[in-house]
Amino acid sequence: MDIYNFGKELIVEAGKFIETRMTHEFQVDSKSNPNDLVTDVDKETEQLLYTRILERFPDHRIIGEEGHGEDINDTKGVIWIVDPIDGTLNFVHQGENFAISIGVFIDGEPYCGLIYDCMKRDLYHAKYRNGAFVNEQALKPAENIPLNQSLIAINPKRILSDATRSPFFEIMAKSRSVRSYGSAALEFAMLAKGQISALMFLKLYPWDYTGGVIITGELGYKTTDIYGDELPLLSSASVISGNPKIHGEIIEHFKDDKTLHEFHDAFHDL
Repeated sequence: MDIYNFGKELIVEAGKFIETRMTHEFQVDSKSNPNDLVTDVDKETEQLLYTRILERFPDHRIIGEEGHGEDINDTKGVIWIVDPIDGTLNFVHQGENFAISIGVFIDGEPYCGLIYDCMKRDLYHAKYRNGAFVNEQALKPAENIPLNQSLIAINPKRILSDATRSPFFEIMAKSRSVRSYGSAALEFAMLAKGQISALMFLKLYPWDYTGGVIITGELGYKTTDIYGDELPLLSSASVISGNPKIHGEIIEHFKDDKTLHEFHDAFHDL
């Protein structure tokens, strides 16, 4: 079985594990701050993914949100970048609206992306340059909808803390409206389905975005940081993603804003 098909089976297996595990009590802890939650289920799911991948592919490497791969500092070979539960706050408070995200890269180049909406049991997946799908249904290419006719997704708590001295308010005001769903992976899935036209985050990690970037890239969506530069595989970044038209509109707001650049750099030093 190739990596792509194995990954599709594995992510669904992990989703079923989470569903079963939710019927029992689990512990909730915090990481960097009281709102940055992690549960036993996050850790157990990452361990399941880690174990299964290495059983099948012993020479592959894995980067996970909950600690696996912290010593990886190059992109050689096959690297799996996994988020066992993207949207842990939703998982804890709502019992839904969370996803598993996986991006696979070979020598730093995209190979496949997978997002599994656990409670809806929808699998979004793409093999590089082979189209993108939800379950077995092909997803439609991006439409060039302009900003003023678009729903865009944001992470408001981080953005609003600096919005009074940045272009973020201007972009949000120009859009038709904004939404925040609490899971970057699911927001990439919504972008892939055309339910939103763009997403905008000040800080995400590779496990938040790599699966989604590969899937939406197959549909013509463009994803960069706020400078318009390629996203890193081994460090955090701001993330702007959307159809080419709206991506260009958003980037224009940021290119000459030195205050935001200074804030962005300081934010990533935290």
